[in-house]
Amino acid sequence: MYWKDEGYLLYKSNYNENSIIVEVFTLNHGKYSGIVYGGASKKQKRNYQIGNKISLSWKSKSENRIGYFSIELIKPVSPLFFEDKKKTTCILAAASILKILLPEGQINKTIYLSFDELTNQFNCDDWIRLYIFWELFLIKELGFDINFLDIKKSQTHINNTIEINDRILKIPKLLFYQNNKNVSKFDVKEALIFNKDLLMENFIIPNRLRFPISRNILEKYYN
Repeated sequence: MYWKDEGYLLYKSNYNENSIIVEVFTLNHGKYSGIVYGGASKKQKRNYQIGNKISLSWKSKSENRIGYFSIELIKPVSPLFFEDKKKTTCILAAASILKILLPEGQINKTIYLSFDELTNQFNCDDWIRLYIFWELFLIKELGFDINFLDIKKSQTHINNTIEINDRILKIPKLLFYQNNKNVSKFDVKEALIFNKDLLMENFIIPNRLRFPISRNILEKYYN
């Protein structure tokens, strides 16, 4: 088995003294895991930062056995924002959410391209607002959609609430006005909590997953 692709690094861990295991999200092959020989060396370390865009080749003796990656850096992402804790935490949060929610080997070009676009938006002044709407887009692509326009037209808009799994959730005003770039810390916090509740109720709790620590830290920045 052998293929080449482009992708983003979602996760890495030490395999042995010289090698690492990585999880990547690729354009044409979905999420994949593999071993990178020499990935633990100081010379290669900069290439394996979470969120980096990479060119890679994967090979394995069979589909059911762990493969081996050869990786080259296309574009650094998180290293560009090492001095901005909010942005680096946000990149880690996005990568972690993709890691835990995307099934192995399932192609989803729509989600891939949305993440690709997101990584180009961290230089925007309203990057956190764009991230919040990216989370909503991801939630929709994974199977849970909220039509805010219909809610605005209905009686439930009076209280700005929806019911999910017998829970009443208040919908943040930020989500009703997608083009409003003037958002407060309270607006951001409220929207992050709402998205977290959607993720928890629809994906995390039913599948007994652990909510990403980096995503909780991002939320705390807006206390």
